[in-house]
Amino acid sequence: MILFHSETNFSLQNKLSYKAWLKALAATEACKIGDINYIFCDDDYLLTINQKYLQHDTLTDIITFDYVEGNVLHGDIYISIERVRENAQIFNVTFDDELLRVLSHGVLHLCGYKDKTEEDAAVMRSKEEFAMDLFKKM
Repeated sequence: MILFHSETNFSLQNKLSYKAWLKALAATEACKIGDINYIFCDDDYLLTINQKYLQHDTLTDIITFDYVEGNVLHGDIYISIERVRENAQIFNVTFDDELLRVLSHGVLHLCGYKDKTEEDAAVMRSKEEFAMDLFKKM
């Protein structure tokens, strides 16, 4: 089950469409959706999590906590709406497209994709593009 929570004034519209898309994305990776919580928050909220649990003192757009069991995806995915808005401007894309990228990024992490090396990041970007195209075809 995918649940969307908000610790800020953001509210995701058309939740059923996003849930169907994320399930389809997981299926393309031979994975099933278990319990996934998306928590939308602001920079301060996510910075606190980054400092407390990852010992990083930097802003980020997403933090994924992985509780995967086999091919069943479980996790908590925190997304800073402030970072998504700013990154959309920086990369000259719409907020909606940047949100799709970040939503898929979390599920792709749960599927086992990493992004710490240049090579891994390139694979992740390719998978994000695939995911965004999948959403637009649904």
